[in-house]
Parts: sequence; C-alpha cells; structure tokens
Amino acid sequence: PPKRKAAFGSVGRRIPYRILHVINQDGESLGNMHRAEALKLMDQHDLKLVLLRENVEPPVYRLMTGQQIHEEQLKRAEKKKASPKPGRYIKELSFSSAIAKNDLETKTKQIAQWIEKKYHVKVTIRQAK
Repeated sequence: PPKRKAAFGSVGRRIPYRILHVINQDGESLGNMHRAEALKLMDQHDLKLVLLRENVEPPVYRLMTGQQIHEEQLKRAEKKKASPKPGRYIKELSFSSAIAKNDLETKTKQIAQWIEKKYHVKVTIRQAK
C-alpha cells in the first residue's frame, strides 16, 4: 500500500495509482484518466495535482493553483484548531448548593462558553452543611 501523506499539498509527480479521477481547478469532474494524461494536463495548465480522497476507487485528485493549495491548507489548519481532540477536554465545575446568586450566574456563563468551544462539562453540586 502507498505511504500515507502527512499534510494536504501538491503530490508532484509521485502518484502511486495508474488510474485517477481528476477534478479541474473550478471543481468540475474531468473523469477517470491514466496517470500520464493527468501529468500532461498538469503541465499544460501549469497547475499542481492534489490528492483529495484515496480510499475510493479510483482515487480522486484535483488540479489546483499554488494559491488554492495555500488557502485550503489555512482552512484545514483553522478547522483543526477549532475542533478539540476527543476525550481530551473535560471541564469540571464543583459548587455548593448554598451558592450565592451572582456566583451561580458567573459559573453558568463560564459553562456556556465551554460548551460553545465544544468542551465536555461535568458539574458537581455538593449539599450545603
């Protein structure tokens, strides 16, 4: 099996598949073609081939400009930053049942912010003595 690629970007001329499904820079499908045809098309239009999906038959590649690749890398970095890693962020809050009203309001605002950031929140309420 071909090596897994680490990051989104141009694959250059190292394409391990013979038949590819190619999409042009405007998002229109060009259909299935041989690797040599795709490379010729890439050279003619001065574009780069980027692997989009390799777990389908045939794998999907897209012709992109350097600017499009850069923008897509930025989008993916933002998306990765925004989504927390599963099971890693659990916020826990513990307070007494005799909590003052303003303290309760402050803590509920904090819980709302954590939920907005997609954290798991665990709330423990202890009975006042």
